[in-house]
Formats: sequence, structure tokens, C-alpha cells
Amino acid sequence: MYKAVIFDLDGTLLDTISDISDSVNAVLSSMGHSTFSESQYKYFVGMGVDELIKTVMRENGIIGDEFDTIKSGYIQEYAKRNSIKTKPYDGILDMLRKLKDSGVKICILSNKPHFQTEEVVAKYFDDIAFDVVFGKKPEYKIKPDPESALKILEILGITQAEALYVGDTNTDMQTAINAGIKSVGVLWGFRTMNELIAAGAGYIINDPKNILSIVGGMGNDSQFRELS
Repeated sequence: MYKAVIFDLDGTLLDTISDISDSVNAVLSSMGHSTFSESQYKYFVGMGVDELIKTVMRENGIIGDEFDTIKSGYIQEYAKRNSIKTKPYDGILDMLRKLKDSGVKICILSNKPHFQTEEVVAKYFDDIAFDVVFGKKPEYKIKPDPESALKILEILGITQAEALYVGDTNTDMQTAINAGIKSVGVLWGFRTMNELIAAGAGYIINDPKNILSIVGGMGNDSQFRELS
């Protein structure tokens, strides 16, 4: 039985893509630039705010010194919009509560800025006591660098073999590989099964309760795919 599960946030626990895309698009539109669809943003996100802004600038053909303006505008817009359309995916809250009740440590590791990560976790998971919550902190490199994942294990006092890492993108799967942690790729998030398999996912699942089965037989549904 695993002792801890580390979760990605956006696209894994929370469906945040609408509020993210609306926030960036509001800034782009106000500056006279073209906007993008939610499906495009699913591939723009995952590597932190700086890479998100660099990507929309590159895709828009924006050159020059607008990065800081777009980034600060996005942060302001997202602070206003981060709870308009965002919601936990179906089955997430029940799964997290069952993990906690069973004594499994639950953690979050996101490339979202730490202050934003804390804000949305407090809003949507106010009754769930996560053991560790890490957003992007200046003292750690962002995923897929394993530094922050390994720090979480150190805080918990457990080994790589005692943890699962759950995420929805190739960045998440690579983070787990780099940290020596078994990975679980989820199909309800932002990316495809093919991407997760190609990135080396240890398991592929399509329902949050599958996590309970993987961790220790707590789920009634054992229909998930183990790849390695």
C-alpha cells in the first residue's frame, strides 16, 4: 500500500482551463491581440505562468517588451476569475476524503504560482487537510525537475517507492520519472492518452476512484490500466 499520493492541480484535481483561458484572453483582447480557444490553452499550460505568457506571445507573433504587461495583467485577471468556472472534477472530493480517512498522505505539486495554488486550494478544498501544498516557489525549479517532488517526500519522511504521483500531462509523467516515483496518468484532464503513454505513465486511469484501488484496494472499481 502506498503511503502518500502527490497530485498535480490544474487538469488533475481542478478543471481550471476556462478561467485561465478567459483571464489571458481578456488581457490579449484589451491590448488588441488575437485570443485563443480553450482547447489551445490545454496545450499552453503546464509549465508555469512565464511559459504560458511566452507561448501566447509566440503564437500571436508578439515581439518586444510586452511580457511583463501581459503577465501582470493575467495575474490580476485570474485573481478576479479563478472561481467563476473552476470546479473539482467529478469524484475528486470523495476520493480525497477516502484517502485521508485511510491514513494516506495527500499532497499537491503544481507549477501554478504558490500564492495562486494556496488560494484555489483554500477555496475548493476547504474541508480537506492536505499534508503538503507546493505551488511554484522561487527556491525550487518547476516541474519536470524533481526537486520539489523529492522535497515533499523528505517532508513526509517516506521513500519514492511509498508514493504515487498523479497528473494529466507529459510534464507530470516526466516529473514522476525524474523523481523515481510511480506515475498515474488521468484521462479527464487536459491531454490525451497517447501523450501520457508516450511520456512513460505507470498507470492510465479514467475515474478518480481508480486511485483508491491502486493505493490499497479501497475502491470498488479496479478497471485501470497498468503500463509499467
